[in-house]
Amino acid sequence: MLLRDVSINRLVDKKKGTINPIIFSDPDIYQQELELIFARMWLFVGHESQIPNPGDFVRSRMGEEQVIVTRGRDQQVYVLLNSCAHRGNMVCRYDQGNALAFQCSFHGWTYNSTGALVNLPPGSEEAYAPDLRKEEWGLLRARVELFNGTIWATWDHSAPSLVDYFGGSEIYMVPPLLDAEGEDSGTEVLGTVMRWRVGMNWKLPMPDNDTTHFRITHRSALAVRRQYQDDGPRPPRPRQNYHVWFPEGHTTTMSLEDVGDEVLLGNDDPVVNEYLRERYETRKKRLGKLAYRMELPHIFPNMGAVGRCVRVLHPQGPTETEMWSWFLVDKNAPAEIKAAFARGEELARGPGGMIQKDDMENWAIQTQYSKYHMTRTRLTFNAQLGLSQASLHGPTSFGLPGMFDSSPTDANIRGFYYRWADVMAAKDWGELRIDNPAR
Repeated sequence: MLLRDVSINRLVDKKKGTINPIIFSDPDIYQQELELIFARMWLFVGHESQIPNPGDFVRSRMGEEQVIVTRGRDQQVYVLLNSCAHRGNMVCRYDQGNALAFQCSFHGWTYNSTGALVNLPPGSEEAYAPDLRKEEWGLLRARVELFNGTIWATWDHSAPSLVDYFGGSEIYMVPPLLDAEGEDSGTEVLGTVMRWRVGMNWKLPMPDNDTTHFRITHRSALAVRRQYQDDGPRPPRPRQNYHVWFPEGHTTTMSLEDVGDEVLLGNDDPVVNEYLRERYETRKKRLGKLAYRMELPHIFPNMGAVGRCVRVLHPQGPTETEMWSWFLVDKNAPAEIKAAFARGEELARGPGGMIQKDDMENWAIQTQYSKYHMTRTRLTFNAQLGLSQASLHGPTSFGLPGMFDSSPTDANIRGFYYRWADVMAAKDWGELRIDNPAR
């Protein structure tokens, strides 16, 4: 396998700030990612609002693996591998629903909503009796933790707690998960999860808070927006933006100024804007300097975000990715607000959205070119923007966790790929745990 023969430092050079394109298409590297990253990191799998009642379930993914996210009779959330313990067949064929049992269509092995084996094929119970212990043959169950309504799972029971895994980035995750007034448990998933496939490597969109591409990649969308915008001039952008990164590979962007109405940046619908404006003062009293944050952070390895849209990149091969988007909205918002928000998000960030399709074209081309001989052997990708600029220590400089770099910078991109390299080289969590000074 490639990484056994090639030094990880040749793939991601931390001194030079360069990345070898081979990591975006090589099948051996990809197989190791499934084992070393997706089988042991914490992964976002859904939101509690999708499964409010006992028996509710949705299908999700953990890397390539399909899982069932379900709420048991005990009100607990379970994440189960959608693969029968008997012959490996799928036990749940529906994207969502309510069922207190899942039955394999091959031989009829039946499992309850916690994954326990509860029934065997007709006529086979006595034959199995001397040898089979039902309690040992349930569906494979992941370790689960919840965070402000979001559901996370890992296959590695030696992994740190979810909050420890966040490494301080959780402080930036909380505000977007609250409603417009800062009320806890105030958001829900709007409609169903949007899903589509792109011929790209899963890493290329991570992290997608690259501020230098927007006026080039999305200039046609910007031109249309300027032509048809009818709600008056936009407020000026904050004077100082920062990329904030963590040694665990998580990143976000933020301003340290009180941006006031600029919390509304990114949403052009005047109805939605007015709804947010009316509630901002209450939100500010509750959340203080983080009240304006409506942007979720990017969480290593594959949870991205654009505003309150959670976007997860599920690998389906070295050059194929499923993009899943959960749109979060205030649970108690009027129907017209939810409809306006859904319309705006779909037009911008859906698979046919003006913003999303620009990015997807670039990511697909990058992936295709990373397979070619000259690109693989002669090129390295440059992530040196701001390389010589020292990061600011958030806790002492700003009273906030993370390492801060003035925008524009590639510090967030370097942080993601540096962590990728560390995870790919580490044998276990004993080598991966970080005494994070930026918390």
